[in-house]
Amino acid sequence: MALLQDFAAIVGAENALTGDDVAPWSKDWTGKYCAQPGVVLRPASTHEVSRIMALANAERQSITPVSGHTGLVGGTYAPGGVMLSLDRMNTIHDINAQGRTAVVDAGVVLSSLHGAADAEDLIFPLTFGAKGSAMIGGVMSTNAGGSNVLRYGNTRDLVLGLEAVLADGRVVDLMSSLRKDNSGLNLRQLLIGSEGTLGVITKAVLKLHPKPRAYATAMVAVATLYDALELLNRVQDATGGSVEAFEYMPRHYIDVHMARVSGAREPFDAPHDINILVEVATTTQTDITDTLQQIMANMMEQGAILDAVVAQNEAQRGAMWERREAAAELTFWRQPIVDTDVAVPLDKVPEFLDRASARIAEADSGAEPFYIAHLGDGNIHYGVYPSRDDDALKDRIVELIEDTVQDLGGSFSAEHGVGLSKLNTMRRRKDPVALDMMRKIKTVLDPNGILNPGKLIPD
Repeated sequence: MALLQDFAAIVGAENALTGDDVAPWSKDWTGKYCAQPGVVLRPASTHEVSRIMALANAERQSITPVSGHTGLVGGTYAPGGVMLSLDRMNTIHDINAQGRTAVVDAGVVLSSLHGAADAEDLIFPLTFGAKGSAMIGGVMSTNAGGSNVLRYGNTRDLVLGLEAVLADGRVVDLMSSLRKDNSGLNLRQLLIGSEGTLGVITKAVLKLHPKPRAYATAMVAVATLYDALELLNRVQDATGGSVEAFEYMPRHYIDVHMARVSGAREPFDAPHDINILVEVATTTQTDITDTLQQIMANMMEQGAILDAVVAQNEAQRGAMWERREAAAELTFWRQPIVDTDVAVPLDKVPEFLDRASARIAEADSGAEPFYIAHLGDGNIHYGVYPSRDDDALKDRIVELIEDTVQDLGGSFSAEHGVGLSKLNTMRRRKDPVALDMMRKIKTVLDPNGILNPGKLIPD
């Protein structure tokens, strides 16, 4: 109680939430990690975060940072603990049109930044389904990906500088807008993707990009996934690498979308097994739609493309993207589920899907795979509905997926992070020397182990 009063003295009693007031922070988006924190602190400044961390470190009190609470791996699970919410730190300090940078607080919602950049005829290209609630601090702490990684990269590729509060309350100022800075170890990249275990990110300098003048967006049905990759390569070559998104939606995904989303329609007049959403963008006035259509026409003559529909207006483009961005809701509506987020080399995606499905069928003949993929960067959101809610069976399915990923030189975590749900996988699959280095870095920066304990780095 005394410590709670001390925290409340820092943020104000109205921003030290307890009891029923912490309900919004008591359940993660998936519904899997449900636990009421003891208190949620809502600081309004880096100074307040610094004071909170200094006090917590002195008292050996663990702190779990939280942003938009849209994670999928249990990264903010803190039963009875102290959560540090950055939602009040939500100022967009600067949009520099000439330098093409944005200076923002960690609590800025992603879609708000999209709007501010758009007003200056620029874009912040990171985007995904939860953009209306995900916050900048969260996307940085998990190195979030999304649909435009193919062209613009992950979060790491979009951050020039940051500010963070360390476990002992010290503030590290890395708020640079430089494109080149070779002055020692890259501490910025160390903090990005650390899931709140090394520091609390409070502010960032982000890269902005010119706003495209034209989009060419299409749904394409192909004969095989290898044909889809051929389409990707041809369009990239013809447009100078201007493909922004290349998304794979298999037949079972379309079926669920049709069944569960009011007003949903088939992408084509006839159903197809392999459905691709491709989007190309240009900052010039060149009509890239003609280029895309010509490539598709040539591949259709060869039998590689079975059907294609090009968006003729923004409403049609929006409908195509709505189909893809419904993925999380369509995946988690059914339980039990084994949810994985893996990456393999692009040309290995078809082999991964074939091998993983075969192995899972041997372990559980009643299991139903349900997946969707950012095919352009090799990231597959591979879910499985097992035939029964059996923890041993679910663990076995995860290991079979891990085996397949490892055989193909892939990664068991592509963009969602590790949190709690992938700790066992980290123990099994991560290089032991790499894990040892991670533990030592954690010990140096957080010797008392108070920052988001039990996440990311297995004991």
